[in-house]
Amino acid sequence: MSRPIKALAALLPALVIAMTPPVVAEETAAASSQISGQGFSGLARILPQDSRAADRRSGVDVTLALSQGVPYRLFTLDGPPRVVLDFQEVDWSGLGAEALVTEDGIRTAQFGTYVPGWSRLVLELTRPMQVETAAMEVDPVTAAAGLTVALRETSAEQFAKTTGAPRDARWDLPAPTPMIAPEDKDLLAPLLVVIDPGHGGIDPGAEAFVQGGLVQEKDLMLQFAIELGEMLVRSGQFNVQLTRDDDYFVSLERRIALAHQAKADLFLSLHADSLSEGRAHGTTVYTLSKDASDAASATLVERHERGDLLAGTDLSQVDDRVTDVLLDLARAETHPRSQALARALVKGLKTQGGAMNRRPLREAGFSVLKSADIPSALVEIGFLSSPRDLANLMDPEWRERTARGILNGLLSWRIADDETRPLVRQ
Repeated sequence: MSRPIKALAALLPALVIAMTPPVVAEETAAASSQISGQGFSGLARILPQDSRAADRRSGVDVTLALSQGVPYRLFTLDGPPRVVLDFQEVDWSGLGAEALVTEDGIRTAQFGTYVPGWSRLVLELTRPMQVETAAMEVDPVTAAAGLTVALRETSAEQFAKTTGAPRDARWDLPAPTPMIAPEDKDLLAPLLVVIDPGHGGIDPGAEAFVQGGLVQEKDLMLQFAIELGEMLVRSGQFNVQLTRDDDYFVSLERRIALAHQAKADLFLSLHADSLSEGRAHGTTVYTLSKDASDAASATLVERHERGDLLAGTDLSQVDDRVTDVLLDLARAETHPRSQALARALVKGLKTQGGAMNRRPLREAGFSVLKSADIPSALVEIGFLSSPRDLANLMDPEWRERTARGILNGLLSWRIADDETRPLVRQ
């Protein structure tokens, strides 16, 4: 490969917690927006046999047994009520979600990689409960640790007052900076394409069972993203970066932020969803719209946004009215370029004889398409709910033809976009 594919994961903020003297036990008050930190380090393993959740008369008690103590933080989110615990870093092997689900208090438990080096546990509650106490005890001889969290029932109003993810520069995106006009670029220079393999880590995406076992959307899309990236780089017309290069979670907000940090020329998100209520099949290309173009598109939006909900990301106040107006003004110029990109991709895929959906060009309100200044498109390569699409996605020759169709579409779009660039208001 003439140029390496650069992974955008390298741009993720370093998550480093300063060491403090060992603490045997720490208890925190119920203010769930506070960060609970411990001065331990090293990789920890969950001990499934000693980890559990149990209903109490007025709430739930959660016990997590670890091979050693590690830094952690704890907070709550609403809509639905959730408790989120972040750790550095926990190997969850052997733990089943059912161990942390109770009859009356905890509806679901989701855990896995959040960002490289950090793990996340999300407990969805059946009703509002506040954190009464949280304590980690470490055995001074074996170094084994036990984290206990006591949740007690509270009113919906009181719960809402104390929810929200804490802001911490070690974990979160940096504060936004003013946008500056891009410098004139050499039209002959390669364009930077950010490829976004959907889902990852704690969010597996769609799933399907084949003879060889379970197939997950996050794995298929990462494989296809790498293969597509190599083909684009070999063309000499594009440089490529990925929003993730391994199996870890990247929030919707962070995916867009990474593209802006890289000063991307194009953003391409890849998915292969599942629609159990319909017979959807074939490749579909989406551009941004405030309203979905059909019921199936609306369902897909709900599935994609659910990934951040499971990971504990609070998106309820991401935009405000003033920001929306300013972004809409910027998108007035970018959106036509995105639509032209989508049309070119559909044409390129058709020339390769790809299995296209009967309505291959659609619109939906996907969050990853909301960049105001980067032409963006989301490609549903196929649907895991379709046996034909699933077989295609697992066929290397079919993936190569599909990647070549996308390359041809991007080349065609670039030529047309360069010709119309003088007409765009700078």
